[in-house]
Amino acid sequence: MATGTVITGVPPTPPYEPPRTSAVPFPPPPRMPSGPRRRSLFASAAGAVLLVGCSSAPDTDGTAGSPSAADRARARAARDSAGLVEHYDAVIAAHPGLAERLRPLRAEVVRHVAAFGGTASGTATPSASASPSVSVSPSAVPTDAKVALTELATAERTLADRRTEALLDLPGELARLLASVAAAGAAHVYLLTEGEA
Repeated sequence: MATGTVITGVPPTPPYEPPRTSAVPFPPPPRMPSGPRRRSLFASAAGAVLLVGCSSAPDTDGTAGSPSAADRARARAARDSAGLVEHYDAVIAAHPGLAERLRPLRAEVVRHVAAFGGTASGTATPSASASPSVSVSPSAVPTDAKVALTELATAERTLADRRTEALLDLPGELARLLASVAAAGAAHVYLLTEGEA
């Protein structure tokens, strides 16, 4: 062969590829737990608290002598939240060991009462400052702390569900407020029942 001769018919060598050691290219991704993560629930609860601060301009849909449907819904939401505050107070009074766990949730419910234009006690003692729709006395709280938490979670869930159903009949600003408080209630249910499963 002469120098500088090109041999035709020989394919060029492909770029270098490392040899495969397995037929499976990568291990499967780790399985993620189902359901919401605690961090996302805290974030949504915090977002709900921020939304509670939205302005609540009174609606003028009612006639001069009677309150509008929105005013009635707002008053009922304030009463329901005040009743929930009393439920928290009763559980804390009956089970002081749960106070550290329940105080932050109770404080959020107190803010919900204020957002709806009601008033509630600022401390964890029963209060009659608002007329709640359901009152719970410490003697009505179950003696088993786990059952008391389950009942409190059920009360939160029932109220959150009722508020979610009422959204369609309310004007925009009040509907958004009610939706954010219902979302916070759903987060409370999760936090109250955490560890049961």
